[in-house]
Amino acid sequence: MKFTMQRLRELIAQGEGETLEFKKRTTHPSRISRTLASLANARGGRVLVGVEDNGRLVGVRDAEEERYLLRQAAEQFVDPPLPLQIDEVEDEDRVVLVVTVAESPRKPHRALVGEDDWRGYVRVGDQSVQTSQLTDKVLRNEPPPEHRLEWLPLSRHEQAALDYVRQQPRLTLPQYMKLINVSKRRAHRMLIKLVLHGYLRYHDKEKEPYYTKA
Repeated sequence: MKFTMQRLRELIAQGEGETLEFKKRTTHPSRISRTLASLANARGGRVLVGVEDNGRLVGVRDAEEERYLLRQAAEQFVDPPLPLQIDEVEDEDRVVLVVTVAESPRKPHRALVGEDDWRGYVRVGDQSVQTSQLTDKVLRNEPPPEHRLEWLPLSRHEQAALDYVRQQPRLTLPQYMKLINVSKRRAHRMLIKLVLHGYLRYHDKEKEPYYTKA
């Protein structure tokens, strides 16, 4: 389906989130590569280039240069490389690029953020967050979308964790222990089970590890 200005404005009205990011312009392939990899490692999504963080539509200066940087990012700064669909939407003298990234069957994807420095990313809300080794392992073993089986039934304690991350951006082990009133060992075991079965994501790149909605 061809993108129209009306459809673009409807997307912008949704605001940034797990499947949508705004970029005023592509400053460097290594920066946009993190966003592309994070979307491919999650449920896919779109990047609107030529839109400011507050949703203001400003357009791009040079659409061809933007296309070149985006292709370069997807092919040389993401491993495995990613296919992109790039559509142009024109409004008077402004052009916005709609970059569509499909959920990948070849997870996990890593982004080149420095010299020989490849890192995995996944979407958490409207952010691209660096993955842990455990999350990379889960992504590697995750079946492609078309072959995904129904999830396992959950206990009330496990369901409580999912209910919490639907309302809050993150859940820590101490918070979960307090939430369900169980020992540290038992709470940790349940959280890891939820990670391994694809319900939660585990993040350990900050001072205190935490869990988010998958």
